[in-house]
Amino acid sequence: MAMASAQPRHPLGSSLRKIFVTVRDSAMLRAYVCRIAQQGGPEMIIDCAHYQDGRRQGEGAVPLEEAAARCGQGGFVWLGLFEPGMEELTQVRDTFGLHELAVEDAQTFHMRPKVESYDGDVRLVILRTARYDDKAEEVEFGEISVFLAPAFVITVRQGVASELRGARQRLEQRPEVLAAGSASALWAILDQVVDGYAPVVAGLERDIDQIEATVFSGAVAPTERIYSLRREATDFYRAVHPLLGVVATVERAAAAELQPYLRDVQDHLLLVNEEVAAQRDLLGTVLEANMAVISVEQTKVSVRQNATIEQLTILATVFLPLTFVTGFFGQNFAWLVGRIDGLGAFLAYGIGGLAVPLVLLFLWLRVRRPHTSGSPALHDS
Repeated sequence: MAMASAQPRHPLGSSLRKIFVTVRDSAMLRAYVCRIAQQGGPEMIIDCAHYQDGRRQGEGAVPLEEAAARCGQGGFVWLGLFEPGMEELTQVRDTFGLHELAVEDAQTFHMRPKVESYDGDVRLVILRTARYDDKAEEVEFGEISVFLAPAFVITVRQGVASELRGARQRLEQRPEVLAAGSASALWAILDQVVDGYAPVVAGLERDIDQIEATVFSGAVAPTERIYSLRREATDFYRAVHPLLGVVATVERAAAAELQPYLRDVQDHLLLVNEEVAAQRDLLGTVLEANMAVISVEQTKVSVRQNATIEQLTILATVFLPLTFVTGFFGQNFAWLVGRIDGLGAFLAYGIGGLAVPLVLLFLWLRVRRPHTSGSPALHDS
């Protein structure tokens, strides 16, 4: 009851509260409408926009059916998908009239970039993306399938190394390029993919420098690590080298205003291709050097083993006559004991028993030596 007798509210404060409630409710209403609009489209859609006259038409993602309808209104539609399933791709295929073989290609992970042409002036461009993981010290690969037509661009991304948000934002900030049509989106994607190769080259270069310093310092590097780096460099080369032909094909078919931008992408790609080829050859040399270091280490071990065996042989040679003398005169035969009763008999039986086998062994070796040395001459003749 005490609160009921409070002072009356100020008119200005009441008006401000009404304005705040109105703004808050309108913002909530816009968010609710966006959620309702997005519920009708597939969850794999990252972004979908209509571009005309170098500008993005409207804000937020355009629903799939509306995007297909806008394809006939001029400009082009850019639809971005991330790891869609078969049902979702089928929906996109039916909506935009894509060829079934092109959709099948978009779901298959390819080892090499390529470009294919289909009916309706639709081209499918397959790109391999790459990203260097500093924590794991390895290269991660992804793939982007681009369906390019005069009225639409559909990108299907596979793998984490295929981010395109930066490419879309940079293209939207350049209306003079965006006005060139759907091919400008393909240029932005190519530029993003090729720029993403530079950190991979730098990461592989650091790993190779570490392995190279270890090998050429005389230490043995892990052979498995060298093979792993060589496999990554080979996979990276398969992603970069065939892309040269793809970019050249796209450049020949592009409009005149886009050709300088595509040539710039081609120049960067040539540099990356040369770097990757050099890294792959260098890893082959490092692998051979590491095998040579391993061979040297094995030779050192063999030398140490031979030295140890030589020492043991000397000891055995010293104890061999002693063993013979003690074994010979330790026999308790009555005939032997009865006839060795002086120094002469001891020398005759003891020393003679050692000298006769040594002389026979020496003569046998002398007889065998001419045959052994003459056998190569027989083979040569």
